Amino acid sequence: MTIPPPMPASAAPYVACPAVKPSTPPPTTPSPPPVDPTDRAVGGQALATAGLAIPAHAPPAPALTATSWLVADLNSGDVLGGCGPHERRTPASVQKLLLAAALMPRLDPNQMVEVTRSDLRDLDPASSLMGVTAGGRYSVESLWLGLLLRSGNDAANVLARLGGGGAGRPGGVEAMNDEARRLHANQTHAATPSGLDGPGQYTSAYDLALIARATFAREDFRRYVATRAAQIPAQPGNPAFVITHDNTLLGHYPGTLGGKTGFTDLARQTYVGVAERDGRRLAVTLLGAETAPLGSLGEAAALLNWGFALPRDASVGRLVTPDEKKHDSPVVPVKGERPVPAGRSSIPVHTGLGLGAAVLLAVLVLAAPWRRRAARQDAGGQ
Repeated sequence: MTIPPPMPASAAPYVACPAVKPSTPPPTTPSPPPVDPTDRAVGGQALATAGLAIPAHAPPAPALTATSWLVADLNSGDVLGGCGPHERRTPASVQKLLLAAALMPRLDPNQMVEVTRSDLRDLDPASSLMGVTAGGRYSVESLWLGLLLRSGNDAANVLARLGGGGAGRPGGVEAMNDEARRLHANQTHAATPSGLDGPGQYTSAYDLALIARATFAREDFRRYVATRAAQIPAQPGNPAFVITHDNTLLGHYPGTLGGKTGFTDLARQTYVGVAERDGRRLAVTLLGAETAPLGSLGEAAALLNWGFALPRDASVGRLVTPDEKKHDSPVVPVKGERPVPAGRSSIPVHTGLGLGAAVLLAVLVLAAPWRRRAARQDAGGQ
């Protein structure tokens, strides 16, 4: 018997997020596609809102310019709070974390890769680049460092092309979308490997927390993203050069394990970062922030301070895991009810009786010659 998926969840009561009005109005951006009502409730009914979701009796969340954000405990999976957690937003370079989540498990860090002219052809020289050259050979590990330290769009193109196999760069992008589906990052769609704006490219603050949890679970990723500086070996006609970590909270916020910034005119400032304190490992994700007054890094620090100040059991939801089925949802007992013991059906009693009656009726109709005998046996067994 197939049990149908749950009906679309109704939105949680709307509470406006504390906001700071930017000193300079941001440019008008296209309206993103609407979010499916069922997807809004992934991780918990309290997250099904375009507004604020924080625990009862929690201190006020900081006022930000970011249009959506989320704070989550990566160890427990608890979501501590968020603003429009499932709303679609443009990612900019934080999309590179999805590239890492999809391809880092597939690629040998010691493999040497030759950069082609097509890897660099569609890149603006003024955009964020690692600095690879056509014809140069680089290790996959160097490319990951260039991607995460310098937000190298050139490194993103090379890694996507390599990870895409025979399909090339489009295959790498498709692998990113496959990984988003595996993680249940339902609002995320990649159009470019670098996060440079592309048609239909979106993510959400909640999805970014799922992606951050997947990447920060890897020792190699944590090592790369915490690197302050790395030397890239010389190539024919090009001397060796050093890349340093771009502006994250490393060295500026205590306990920071690493992070990734992003910016395009469409996305504004975006950020994903993780910090650890007293055994708690909190991830902060934010989208649509403005440069003033705090910028994405200042707003991320404010959210981390707020999150670390909450009790350890504070929660408004959870980060789902890849092994959960699409329509799985945790059974949360209503006060006064008992949870269903393991191994027993969670179908309500009246529903189960109704299904049992329907099955019994079908048996009686099909077995008409033995109806009376079957009825007697059934009555005798009650």
